[in-house]
Amino acid sequence: MITFEAVIRTVAGVRATELRAWIAEGWVQPETARGVLLFREIDVARVQLIHDLRRDLAIGEEALPVVLSLLDQLYATRRRLRALNQAIAAQPPDVRRTLRVALRPPRGRLGRGRK
Repeated sequence: MITFEAVIRTVAGVRATELRAWIAEGWVQPETARGVLLFREIDVARVQLIHDLRRDLAIGEEALPVVLSLLDQLYATRRRLRALNQAIAAQPPDVRRTLRVALRPPRGRLGRGRK
């Protein structure tokens, strides 16, 4: 874990006032130990993400909570799909075949098989 000051040095272009505001908004949630903010690797990645969204995509303060919420939902769905894929891979071949057939979308839906 790294300190507030180390995050400012690590993520180029992020100002201390911005990071404090993002923490106050709950967009970044570092841990606190003995009054010191400590950031995990995932927290630093989120700081970088917020900085990139604001700078590169010009996402405003009003829209940012919605964008972050949608991204959080997307990442959670990806984690669940990865776990499901691992659970399916651990099944016997006949079960995997049955699931593959059952999960195949019908032709003409979801962009498959359209002309």
